[in-house]
Amino acid sequence: MAPKTVAIIMDGNGRWAKKRGLPRTAGHKKGADTIRTVALAAQDMGIQKLILYAFSTENWKRPEDEVSYLCKLPGLFFNKFINELMEKNIRVTFAGELEKFPQTTQNVINKAVNMTKDNTGLELCLAINYGSRREMLLGMKKYADEVAQGKRENDLTEEEFSKYLFVPEDIDLMIRTSGEERLSNFMLWQLAYTEFYFTDVLWPDFNKKELIKAIEYYNGRDRRFGGI
Repeated sequence: MAPKTVAIIMDGNGRWAKKRGLPRTAGHKKGADTIRTVALAAQDMGIQKLILYAFSTENWKRPEDEVSYLCKLPGLFFNKFINELMEKNIRVTFAGELEKFPQTTQNVINKAVNMTKDNTGLELCLAINYGSRREMLLGMKKYADEVAQGKRENDLTEEEFSKYLFVPEDIDLMIRTSGEERLSNFMLWQLAYTEFYFTDVLWPDFNKKELIKAIEYYNGRDRRFGGI
């Protein structure tokens, strides 16, 4: 049985390129192709929402040429695959602060969101310029503003707070590739009762077979949510 919501920290693009004597940008390009492969596999398996950590708030610290390429990557990806996403009934959404990207990048992502908004299959959510602490801080500020303006009472519940976040759903399974075992400021609220799956496979080499392994691991877990 497939989990409803799966999140992936797509790690290892740079190492994949280095092992082949290629520039880091080549790893990011191959990693973008892997997004297409994994999204189609997730759709086939019945996963409802796939959240991919595409660009973190910390990624701005990388070398300027790499950041510039990462900003262009959504355009390269959607120009190549948007028609296939439409044919497969996949809906594109995003989580993060788009306004910090160049206008061309914003336009490409917004166009993909608008083109696919009526699709009813897999929701492919790109976490882009995303950081979980920032997400929670923005949610707290929005809630505080509503209370201060008299729009609501100061009676927030955990369930309601989720609605103030970029991603309101709890995540069933979180996958991180490349052998690293940390969360890197990703979906800290949503991962409260998530099953974690770490693999040494680098993201550009991740495929449907590896996704099946992760789901088999998930299905072998006893999810008690704090109970017995």
